Amino acid sequence: MTTEAASLVPAEPRHRLDELDDAVAELENRPLSQFRTVWAPATALRQRAAEVGAEEVGQRATLLQAGVLLREGHTGDGGQLAHQVRAWAEEHDSRYLLSRAHRELSVFYRHVGDFSDALTHAVQSVALLTDEVPGPLRARHLMTLAVALDDTGSHADGRRRGREALALAAAAGDHELTSSLLNNMAYSAVETGDEAEARSLIAQMWELQARTGHRFTANELDTVAQVEMMGGRYAAVEELLSPVMADLVVANEGDAVAECQLTLAQARRLDGRHDDAQAALDAARSVCAQRQLAAIGARVRQEQAALFAATGRFAEAYEEHRAFHADMTALQSVQRDARARALQAVFEATEARRASEHFREMAHRDALTGLYNRRFVNERVPDLLLESAARGRPISLAIMDLDHFKRINDTLSHATGDTVLQRVAEMLEEAAPGAAIAARMGGEEFLLVLPGVDAEEAALRCERLRLRIRAFGWQPITGSLQVTTSIGVTTAPDGLGTFSALLSTADRHLYAAKRSGRDRVVAG
Repeated sequence: MTTEAASLVPAEPRHRLDELDDAVAELENRPLSQFRTVWAPATALRQRAAEVGAEEVGQRATLLQAGVLLREGHTGDGGQLAHQVRAWAEEHDSRYLLSRAHRELSVFYRHVGDFSDALTHAVQSVALLTDEVPGPLRARHLMTLAVALDDTGSHADGRRRGREALALAAAAGDHELTSSLLNNMAYSAVETGDEAEARSLIAQMWELQARTGHRFTANELDTVAQVEMMGGRYAAVEELLSPVMADLVVANEGDAVAECQLTLAQARRLDGRHDDAQAALDAARSVCAQRQLAAIGARVRQEQAALFAATGRFAEAYEEHRAFHADMTALQSVQRDARARALQAVFEATEARRASEHFREMAHRDALTGLYNRRFVNERVPDLLLESAARGRPISLAIMDLDHFKRINDTLSHATGDTVLQRVAEMLEEAAPGAAIAARMGGEEFLLVLPGVDAEEAALRCERLRLRIRAFGWQPITGSLQVTTSIGVTTAPDGLGTFSALLSTADRHLYAAKRSGRDRVVAG
């Protein structure tokens, strides 16, 4: 469990927390081809984490759901979840989770056509990785960065990052990830026209298959076929893709079959087999219509125009080419609209989260002093006690009450009394750095909660606070009336104990301070 996770979970039995941590790690490390198997267990894990207060585990499960949504084409929903997890990770300084959220955001922005932001998030996803992250997980982040670099034209940097990822995947013996990385790099080489590089990478894919028994996916076979087509080996293309056409190869992505059919049509046209090319195009068009694959559908029209031209049907080729451009224009418009809707959905979700956090914060604050109120204390302090007990660390509580405060209200005014409370609150807040809590419990009574602070240190801090309040320049506010405070302190050395019990003990010490003459600290 990460340091951040350990500080954000209650004192559930350690083996249960470890089980949750192991369960989410197993889902994060499942092979890429099994992403559809992640949704149900991630949903159950998210619910279980909420029940026991394991916040970081719940956020990791949420991010797994975001990844599934993004890869299934639910771009807006996946982007919203990824943005929400990123905000949580930033707020709680969870570096590991922030790194993973940036990776999913890179995928999101690539889907909506914003390659610049996709690259920005990909860079962050790698930069934030810590040394203890397993090699295959680091390789996935590097793979995302390599794709983003290729998309923005930085092919040399993309190849370098791809090879870094490849070395990690190979060292870990992750054959599926190794093949996927080789495939991505080969496809990039095809796009840049580097046949020699593409063939070298494809040779490594074949060697991996022979050595490990890894079976190529439809997407990988399509890349291999495109490399063969670069060299004019059209019979090899036919042989490679025929198992896909016969439904004998797993197609993990919804567009894989249509891509293979389009590649087959191109190879057949170039080989002069025009009737067979038309049959492949017709099949691709049918799949595109069934699965609403608009982008590939437009490319099918482009290939149809090329096929008409190859058979001397130039008028039909011209009309098909016009239709291709019309489809592409419409597609770009749809993509722009989809991108705008997705980004708007993310914006609205972010704004809603901010508004929710604002109102929740207002509900937890005292209107006069700005300190936390009793409601927040009742919600948060029991969790702090559980965390302290889980880690065997001390936690101290101090109740503070202003001496003879009623005299200030009665002799001067309630407005003067309010000013005194505000000044005291400022000093109290300065005495509560980091994870400490300063709260107004009501009237002139305040509470300090000091996680990780032992009895001796707590008494010293409260004594310094008492002296500071006494020495403050009150005369311009209260005239001749002095402002002092009595404080009762208690400590749970190993975090064990209930909030009500500690509060009761601190309260007894407070009254002991008052009975002893006020303006003093009493600690048990």
